[in-house]
Amino acid sequence: MFDIPSMLQDYYKVLDALLIKCESVGASDIHIATGQPPWFRKEGRLLPIGEELLDYTTVNSFAALLASTAFLQGNENPVGETLVRLRESGSIDGAFSSSCGARYRFNIFLDGAGTAIALRRLDNDFRSLEALGLPANLADFCRCRDGLVVVTGPTGSGKSTTLATLINTINQSLDGHIVTIEDPIEYLHKSSRCLVNQRQVGRDAAGFNEALVESLRQDPDVILVGEVRELETIRTAITAAETGHLVFTTLHAGDAAGAVERLVSVFPADEQPGVRHQLAMVLRGIFAQHLLRTKDGLGRVPAYELLVSNTAVSNIIATGRSSQLYSAIETGRSSGMCTLDQSLVELVTSGRIDLNTALTVTRNPDSFNKKLSRGSGALSR
Repeated sequence: MFDIPSMLQDYYKVLDALLIKCESVGASDIHIATGQPPWFRKEGRLLPIGEELLDYTTVNSFAALLASTAFLQGNENPVGETLVRLRESGSIDGAFSSSCGARYRFNIFLDGAGTAIALRRLDNDFRSLEALGLPANLADFCRCRDGLVVVTGPTGSGKSTTLATLINTINQSLDGHIVTIEDPIEYLHKSSRCLVNQRQVGRDAAGFNEALVESLRQDPDVILVGEVRELETIRTAITAAETGHLVFTTLHAGDAAGAVERLVSVFPADEQPGVRHQLAMVLRGIFAQHLLRTKDGLGRVPAYELLVSNTAVSNIIATGRSSQLYSAIETGRSSGMCTLDQSLVELVTSGRIDLNTALTVTRNPDSFNKKLSRGSGALSR
């Protein structure tokens, strides 16, 4: 436990009570903003909790308390220093634990009314792929000797949980050295069969790319990069995968084809043909996921798309025909691939989600309805 600045002791008790309430009601997120009551997200729905509005001083004190865990230890004016850093950078990221031991990832940012905070509760325990509702053959990526594995999807879709599960699978079953590069560190991995070193950007390294370059001198077998956002980080990740390392990372994209184009499009036009060939050689797979509310409204279930690289997929990527990846996934069902629509059809026909929920996610409603009609017919027979 870090030392709480004396001026923030009372605010710690209030914030801690909010975190404990979040845990007790099973909420996944807390949103705090000046002039608003706290808001909790539960099963995908965001609702205000209580009627008491949080004032400017309280929210800024919460922000300073959270920021103290990252860089304000011993600061005599944590609130003022936090506001200075916010004005300079626009936001502050970090992780925080409640008195009950639950961990939260937080982002502090400025809005028109003042300071705002978003906190996401992190699961302390690692669950199996089956328990998460994810395909068992996703674990095949853990046995790759090298290459690049990308987990993609919108914010809040469970990408970090999926990656943590894969890293834990490696840690429990293989011998090697795992280096994670995160902002912030979300899931804590204790060395088991693997030696695990976790580095936090801003605390242990200047940036993702710097930490990734440094990791290549740290004798890793597996590297987790929390997110690839910039050209140089993507370039280094591809190079690391080329040079005998297994690299896991996340990306904001809706599907496999979008992930490929996102990785390539950040490069200058004259470099893109070469990057496509590199990516075709090192890519082992792409897993795109969404979290959808269940039909009974009591939980959420993942819908996903799984691309496994093979000769046909590599050729499509190398020649810039990403639009054909969807067909390659459809025809690759026997090797464990699955399109998003195939996943949605299974969820609807099994009664886990309703049709309207599926239609908000599918890329092509007409094509999806045809697949659903065929699937329902097969189910009835």
